[in-house]
Formats: sequence, C-alpha cells, structure tokens
Amino acid sequence: MATLRDGALAEAVAPAETRETGFAGEIDGMPRGSGHWNTANQHYLRAALDIVRAQLTRTPDAGEGAQAVARARLDLQAAANALPSPSALDTLCVDFGLTPFERDLLLLCAGLELDADFAPLFAAAHGDPQRAYPTFSLALAALPDPHWSALAPEAALRRWRLIEVGAGSALVFSPLRIDERVLHYLLGVNYLDDRLLGIVDRVQPAADLTPSQDRLAERIAAQWAQPARAAVQLCGVETADKRSVAAAACRKLGWDLCAVSAQHLPADPRELEALMRLWEREATLSRAVLLLDCDELDATDTVHAHAVERFVEGVGGLVILTGRERRVLRQRPLISFDVARPTVQEQRMLWQQTLGATAVNLNGHVETLVTQFSLNATAIRSAAAEIVGQPVAEEAHALGDRLWDACRAQSRPRLDELAHRIASAASWDDLVLPELQRQTLRDVVVQVRHRGQVYEHWGFAAKSSRGLGISALFAGASGTGKTLAAEVLANELRLDLYRIDLSQVVSKYIGETEKNLRRVFDAAEDGGAVLLFDEADALFGKRSEVKDSHDRYANIEVSYLLQRMEAYRGLAILTSNMKDALDTAFLRRIRFIVTFPFPDGVQRTEIWRRIFPAATPTDGVDVTRLARLNVTGGNIRNIALNAAFLAADAGEPVRMPHLLRAAQIEYAKLEKPLSASEVGDWA
Repeated sequence: MATLRDGALAEAVAPAETRETGFAGEIDGMPRGSGHWNTANQHYLRAALDIVRAQLTRTPDAGEGAQAVARARLDLQAAANALPSPSALDTLCVDFGLTPFERDLLLLCAGLELDADFAPLFAAAHGDPQRAYPTFSLALAALPDPHWSALAPEAALRRWRLIEVGAGSALVFSPLRIDERVLHYLLGVNYLDDRLLGIVDRVQPAADLTPSQDRLAERIAAQWAQPARAAVQLCGVETADKRSVAAAACRKLGWDLCAVSAQHLPADPRELEALMRLWEREATLSRAVLLLDCDELDATDTVHAHAVERFVEGVGGLVILTGRERRVLRQRPLISFDVARPTVQEQRMLWQQTLGATAVNLNGHVETLVTQFSLNATAIRSAAAEIVGQPVAEEAHALGDRLWDACRAQSRPRLDELAHRIASAASWDDLVLPELQRQTLRDVVVQVRHRGQVYEHWGFAAKSSRGLGISALFAGASGTGKTLAAEVLANELRLDLYRIDLSQVVSKYIGETEKNLRRVFDAAEDGGAVLLFDEADALFGKRSEVKDSHDRYANIEVSYLLQRMEAYRGLAILTSNMKDALDTAFLRRIRFIVTFPFPDGVQRTEIWRRIFPAATPTDGVDVTRLARLNVTGGNIRNIALNAAFLAADAGEPVRMPHLLRAAQIEYAKLEKPLSASEVGDWA
C-alpha cells in the first residue's frame, strides 16, 4: 500500500464508508458500513499513530517528549469519546489479547503503511537510510513496557499472523510488516481474506424460513449463547435447508456464516494447521461462524474424514458440521440437530405464498402437489416460477399439469445420480395380462393417487405411522412383462420411474449397503418417484440363520430395507424371477403381490397383434401362427424387432420369412430347439 501523510489518512480511507465489505455483522455492536463509526474509527487510529510517532521522536529533553506523548493521549481520548462503539484497534487488541507493548508494535508497523513520516523516522533511528522500516530492536528501544516474548512464535502477533517477520541476519534486526488483511481491518474495511478465496464461501441468509426451521435456528442460537459453545452438527438430506437454518442462527446473534467443503481440507497436517489458524483469525476479525460441508463426502474417503475430525477438534471458534450421517468426535462436544423437510402444512403455505393470486384457481392442484411431492422452499419457488408472472391464458387444469411437470423436474437431479431413469410411453393397451392381474395394478394406482386423502385427511397416518409405504412385488419369469407393467404404472401416475442398479447399491463393506439404500430413498422422497428394484431377490433374499458376523450384517441390511419400504411415501416395485427366494417377513410387508404368468396361446396372440407400431409396414403376418411360438412377451418383442431390421435391410415390409429367421435367432440365444409344430407351416 502506498504511504500516506498523516493529514491525508482520513481522506484516503473515506471511501470505505460506502464500500461493499462482504460482511454484514457487527463487532461488539459497531455497525458495518456506518459512516459515523468509520470516520470516528479513522480519527481514533490516527490519534493512536500520533502516540507511537511521539515516542519515536522523543528528544533528549525528556520533559518535552513526555508532553508530546501526553498531548497525543489527550487526542486519543477525545477520539475515543466520539466513537459510538469500540474502535477496530481496541476490538482487535481485546480479541487477540495483545499487551500494550504488542499493541504499540502493531501500530508501529501500521504507521509505515499509513503515514509517510514514519519511514524517515525509522531510517533516522537505525542510522541507515536503507533501513526505513520497523524492527523489533527499534520497538524494544522506543516503546514503553517492552518484553521479549512479544515476538515469540506462539505469541499473539505471530501466532495469528498480525505481523510478518521479513528475512534478516537476526530476528531483532529483521523488517516487520503488518498483514494486509489486519491493516484493512484497522481502517474499518472488512472482507474475506484473499488466501481463503476459492476455499471458503460466504453463505447468504435465506429470504425466509418455514416456522419449523426458524424454531430450529432459535434453538441453535440459544445453544451458542451458553458460555460453553459446543460444535453443532446439522443432519438431513437437504443441503440448502441446512445452510439456511445455520445462516439464520448466525444472523440472530449478529454473526456471518461462511462455508467450506470438507473435500477442500488439506490432508497434510502442516497445511491443515495453517488453514485452521488462518480461519480462526478470520472468524475473529469478521465475527463469522464456519460451516464445514460434509454432504458430498464419500463414506470411503477416510483421508478427508480424518481431516474433518482434526479440523473440528483443533480449530477455535464456532463450527457447524453438515452431513447426511451423524459424526462422533472424540474430544470436542458435538450437539446434533435434525433438519427435516418442510411439513405438509408448511409446503402448502409456501405454495400459497409463492403462487399468490394464481393459487386461487389452483387450490385443488396445490393439494395434489403437496400430497405427491416433498419439496423445500427453494424447489417450490423454482417450480412456481414456471407459471407465476408469465402471460399465459391457460385453464387451471393445464396450469396444474405444468406445475406437476415442474415439480418432477425439481426432484430429479439428486436421484439421477443414484439410479437410471426409464423414459417410456407404455400404456395399458401395451400390457397383455389376465384380468385379475390388471385389476391389481389398477388398485395400486388408486392407492397412490388417494393416499393423501386416506392417510392425512381421514386420519390413518395419525393413528399409526407404520406400514404407510405402498409397495408391490412383481413375480414371474423373465420377459413376462414385469418392467413393462412398472412403466405403465409410472405413466398412468405421471411420475418418474427409476431402476435401481443393485451392483451400485450392494457393498461388501459393512454398513455401506444401508447407506446406499438410504441415499436412494432420501433422494426419491422429493418427488415420490416410482422405484424399481429389478431382480430384487439378489438383495432381498431370505434372512439366514445367524452363524457368523456376515450372516448378522446381511440380516441387518434386510431389516433396514424393510423399515425404509414401510416409511417410503412413494411407490416401490420389486421384481423377482424367484418369489420363493424372498423372506416371508418381507412378503408380509408388501402391499400388493402380482404374479405374471407365462402367456398362453390367447395372450400370445394378443401380444403379437399389438407388437408392431402402426408405422411399421407388414405383409401377410399371421398372428395365429406366430402365437404358436412358446415364448414370453419379452422374447416376442425381440423377434419382432429383429424381423423389422431384416425387412429393412431387404427393402421389404415385414413378412413371415423375416419373422422365421428372427425366431431362429431368438431360440438359438435361448438354447432352445425350434420345433416343426411351431413353424412347420410358415413357408
């Protein structure tokens, strides 16, 4: 920073009154951005510098030097009286426990940056024009109440990097310099230390909180008001909600909130220690609380997990941990709070507030949205933005459909990372099943659509929270239509269908399977998506007799799944080729069991009649003869598709010879002979 003459100090730093500092908190009651405080603070700093200058320029006449110091102290007192709240200098000295000598030493270094008169004074004191800078030897000789420990590595000035020691032949003769962040702080300019940029971000308070979230913020603030301020842990699936609650708690106490991802913590112990000290200083200067975001921390990332533990237990000041799972510290007290999704009533209120006048015409649709989707405030506002404020002339039903699709889109991102979304246009006409099975599937649709009315308005949820999840087991041989039926249900309900990849869910590591399942169910809760666990017997097999630790943990996995299935607010569909392989306790908790039979001749005829799209050219296709192929619907689709490719290559419509060749290909894949009774008269 360019040096400034004493008279120009106030003019040079005056723009700080209107500068955006990036922090909105207060230091012992001093308001940020207050023009009156900024001006008074600068006058106070100038008066403090005058005292140090007077001590540097003392003449052999001790009386005259004492008078100069006395006059400067009177000016300092007058400046202090004009301050509406403590100065930045006094606040810093109290916060970091500086002695009077350390305070003057800090001012000595600040003088070089702020007053052009200091440099020649330093040169004269050293008797060397090249040494126009402060040194510890000069401070020991010129300042009152000196003590050698002021420059010890663990003393406040160096521990908190308030000053920096330059290179020199000896410590006492090395140049001393005030840290730039500290210098700006003394001038009343507060900002995030640039060494933390890219690592630490400031969290903006949410526009508003739901009543339950505001009550939680009050509890956290009350906890921090206690003398022993423990670290706080916020658990839950919604990252935005946890940050909003944390920011609100900080705001209630006049503090700011900054966040750092756990993945940004250095693994090297020295680098981690340096970051801890830098943050502690920043937290003190800015009156900020640190939020350590562990939401995206992989469970297998032990390196960063250890860094999180070392950081939280070693750093001073207030720290908030966020994550999906609870963590345990060995030394530092840690108080946990659960940040739940907004309640149904709060979601209804958010929809009404966000939609404004439009909500009057969408009242019934809002109730449907609240029943199906569990969105936070940010997602509700984003979905409502699809129709609010836009010049549309649509009927209420069309607007409701747009809102429904917007809610589906809002709930997709997290689940897209964990499962495969199946896009399909399958309808009831594509599904060939006996009437009993079709009616059971329609019963599933009825329960999903009306669960809000039955559970909430008719009181079943209040009577018992167990067994409210709607689940179905589709059992049958491969290719009998189980996945197709799931697609039909999802389309009928206008919900997303996600197939769960068991290879990514099941883990050989103890406890990891439950965590993976928890992530899937938590993500699916947002939109009540239809979850499809294909070949579920691989995951939900019979609970075995406990013979060793592996059996015990396998049973724990199944038990956890049973609990989540009962609590899941959406529809979960399990498919299995071996119904008998499933645990009987699991079957008892399944709401619907649909057996998909091997199609008989009549059903195969109907499948063949519907298998070709209307745009596919056909010639002489005899569905009665085709139905003699003793295969499932899945095989029929493969044969039809292969025949279409053969016909396209020949430049012809699909004919029986194409279907014969396609049938031979499919039977060879099945390692099954193609009998004459099936295709003998196809020629």
